[in-house]
Amino acid sequence: MAGTDSPAWPQCVHLDAGERCRGRRVGSYTACLAHLDSGERAAHLATLTPGADLDHRGTPFTQSLLDELLAPLRDSGSGPARVGEASFDEVRFSGDAELGEVEFGGHCSFSSAVFGAGMYVREVRVGGDLRLGAAQVAGDVWLDDTVVDGDAWFYGARIAGALHFGVRVVGRSAVFKGMTCANAYFTGARVEGAASFEGAVIDGEAAFDGVVFEDGAEFTGVRIGGRACFDGAHFHRSRACFDGADVGGDMPFAGAHFAAEVTFEGAAIGGDLAFHGARVNAGAVFRRTGFRRTARIGPLVCTGTVDFSDAVFETAVTVEAAAAEVCFRRTRWASTAVLRLRYAGVDLSDAVLEFPVTVVRRLRPFVSQEGGLIAEPGLTDARVRVTSVKGVDAAHLVLADVDLTGCLFVETVHLDQLRLEGRCVLSRPPDGLRWIRRRTLAEEHHWRATRYSGLWTPAPPGVETHEPAVLAPVYRQLRKALEDSRNEPGAADFYYGEMEMRRHDAVASRSERRLLRLYWALSGYGLRASRALAWLVLAMTATVLAMMLWGLPQSDPDPVSVGTKDGHRVTLTTKKPTPVNPRGPYTRRLSTARFEKSLRVVINSVIFRASGQDLTTTGTYVEMTARLVEPALLGLAVLAVRSRVKR
Repeated sequence: MAGTDSPAWPQCVHLDAGERCRGRRVGSYTACLAHLDSGERAAHLATLTPGADLDHRGTPFTQSLLDELLAPLRDSGSGPARVGEASFDEVRFSGDAELGEVEFGGHCSFSSAVFGAGMYVREVRVGGDLRLGAAQVAGDVWLDDTVVDGDAWFYGARIAGALHFGVRVVGRSAVFKGMTCANAYFTGARVEGAASFEGAVIDGEAAFDGVVFEDGAEFTGVRIGGRACFDGAHFHRSRACFDGADVGGDMPFAGAHFAAEVTFEGAAIGGDLAFHGARVNAGAVFRRTGFRRTARIGPLVCTGTVDFSDAVFETAVTVEAAAAEVCFRRTRWASTAVLRLRYAGVDLSDAVLEFPVTVVRRLRPFVSQEGGLIAEPGLTDARVRVTSVKGVDAAHLVLADVDLTGCLFVETVHLDQLRLEGRCVLSRPPDGLRWIRRRTLAEEHHWRATRYSGLWTPAPPGVETHEPAVLAPVYRQLRKALEDSRNEPGAADFYYGEMEMRRHDAVASRSERRLLRLYWALSGYGLRASRALAWLVLAMTATVLAMMLWGLPQSDPDPVSVGTKDGHRVTLTTKKPTPVNPRGPYTRRLSTARFEKSLRVVINSVIFRASGQDLTTTGTYVEMTARLVEPALLGLAVLAVRSRVKR
């Protein structure tokens, strides 16, 4: 933009409507190139030779005047014009400005220039910097088949039309900070240095297909009204930064390559983000990003972490990613979502779910747009590991075919409404006869590791260890969640865990803990049929032995009848003698006959029937005890079997 103060160069004396021309004086003349008379202009142009420097700052130009200026700089009147350094700052072009077949040996500057129509540059090579900072162009800007050895500087340029940046190579940096244009097309360009589009405004669409950014690219705060395409773009050495960007349409990155991190922190995305065949060698950051109308993100392959912490999804979305870690801390879903993941560890801490959100492990690799399988280099752990759901309202959460061995459940809300689909794996106790094989929570491992160091998995750094009183309700809610889904066999392990935590709860009364300890010892809380049957067999064996040794009489007593004769009638009273306790060595009592009788007594006692066998006093009490204890043990065994097979 031309200033109102006096320029920093010798100023033309020509007056136009009372205002002095800002053009630079030519040589020893008092006027600029545009205001020299024909003789003076011809004399000046005659002094120019190929490779001469040009300084016409502030001069008003037309296309014919520009052609006239460049003519003496062409060898033998043909071929490209050769210019040393060129300064066209604050020039004003009337109509279109076409600059073709020119080689600038040094810098070429159009800073604050004003173009009344479009600017067309073709087959130009700039040996130094190309500067259009703060330039104003009323039409399009075309840079076709151009090479810039230095910087390409468009800082603050105002382009009413489209920018067609057909520069093959920018030798150093490309700066488009604060630039505005209707559309922008950078297809196939290569920027050897850093590229910056910070604060640029593109009202329509932008295309960066196949662009190579050797030293990263900065799109912080850029505003693109429509679609922004980065298919096949390469970001080398430094990160690609889209922090605070506002894109109204889709952002496809098919086939793109990010050698370092790519960030979208605080950005606003209006459409889909497609990453078919893209490679992200470090991480992808979407912290605090707002997805306004995004229906799909991915498939994204990333060897690092994909971070959606504090992001907001305003519409239904499908996220597809194969990554080492995927983080959804404090992420908010205002609609339904499906997270199809591979390899990843998933953190859902404090996420806000207003509608159903499904986390599912995808078994097969993702497919490219051409139908081929997308490669997943550097990813080896095939599990999808959910590491935390703490702080989540689980009423809208569905976990399918995921690994929960390290998942933190404490502080989860409505955990009893969580849906576990497919095969969701939980951690197991250590190997050994001491520990019952069952599904356990990671938090139980953390607590038991404080008591049995080296056997159970300790809590990771920064993770709090919770006492049994805290863990018992967690097990209870998970049990209810599976029972409500008609998966009672699966709920059995959670019931066992609940009872274990109650048994170890130091706050509970001593009598309650003793009762639970007895329940655990006899039948594993009614869930271990083998334990109840073992006790039943042991009790029956002890009862049989007691009967053989002390319960059966020495011999079966015969009835004795005592009568009196009274006329023709005889009244008889039959008395049964009291059974005689067995005598003699114990070895004589352990006979086959006595074993058979004892076994019959015991079996009858198990099913609540009297044996009908004459017993000694000791045997009578043994039978009474057996009729109380052994059916209870049998019932516990039946209950345990039922809990494992019931649907």
